[in-house]
Amino acid sequence: MYNDLFSIGPVTFHTYGLMTAIGIVAAYLMMERRAKQKHFTEEESGKTLGLILSCLVFGYLGSKILYVLTILPQLIQDPSVFLHSLSGGWVIFGGLLGGIFGAWLFCRLQKLPAGKFFDLAFPAVALAQAFGRVGCFFAGCCYGVETESAFSIMFSHSDFAPNHVRLVPTQLISAVLDFVLCLFLLWYEKNLEKRSGELAAVYLILYSAGRFVLEFWRGDLARGAVGPLSTSQFIGLFTLLAGIILFIVIRTKTPSGDKKTGETAHEEA
Repeated sequence: MYNDLFSIGPVTFHTYGLMTAIGIVAAYLMMERRAKQKHFTEEESGKTLGLILSCLVFGYLGSKILYVLTILPQLIQDPSVFLHSLSGGWVIFGGLLGGIFGAWLFCRLQKLPAGKFFDLAFPAVALAQAFGRVGCFFAGCCYGVETESAFSIMFSHSDFAPNHVRLVPTQLISAVLDFVLCLFLLWYEKNLEKRSGELAAVYLILYSAGRFVLEFWRGDLARGAVGPLSTSQFIGLFTLLAGIILFIVIRTKTPSGDKKTGETAHEEA
C-alpha cells in the first residue's frame, strides 16, 4: 500500500493522516447529531467541540507517553530517537486512556455530567478508531503475523511492514471490529441502555476483549511485552476489568427506570 499521497515542497501528506482527520470529523458530526437526538441543552451541545479537542490533546499525550515507555531501552542508548518519533509512533491504548482522562477533566472543569457526555462520545470514539485503522492499513503499520492463508495481504511499498510477505490483515480486521462496535453501541443505546455511563462501560469491555484476542495475530513485536503478553494485552486486562467494575457499579448503584432518572442518580452518587 502507498501511504504517501502527495508532496508540496518538503511537506508530504499521508493517507494515515487523511484517514485520521476523516475519523475526527466523522466523530464530531456524530456527536453533534446524537446530542440533538438525546435532547442535550443548547449549552451542553456547544461543549462537544471542546470535549473533542480535550480528548485529542490528552489522547496525543497519552499515546506518545506510552509509546516512549515501549522504546525506553532505545531512548536510553540514543535520545535522538525521540525526535524522530514526534511525527509517528503511537500506542492506541495510551491514546484511549489519555482521551478518557481529557474528557473527564473537561467535564470536571466545565461542571458537566461526565456519564452523560461519555455515553455521547464512545460510539464516536469507535468510529474514529475505525477510520484510523484504515489509515494503518495504507501505512502498513500495526501489521499481522506471517500466514499461508488466502485471507491475507501483501505489502510492496511499506516502510513498516515486511514487504512481499503474506500477513494477517490485522488493520482491516481492527477497522471492521471498530465499525461493528460503533453500530452495536448505537443499537445498545436505543434498545438496552438505561443508566448514565453504561455505554462507556460496554465500550471498555468489548474493545478491550476484542483487542486482547486480536493481539495474538499482531506481528509488530517491537511494541514491547510484559511477560507472555504484549503491552496492549497487559493494559487491556486492566481496561477490561475497569469496564466490568464500572458496569456493575452503574447497574447496582443507579436505579433502573427511565434514562433521565438514571443520569441524575448516577451523577449524585
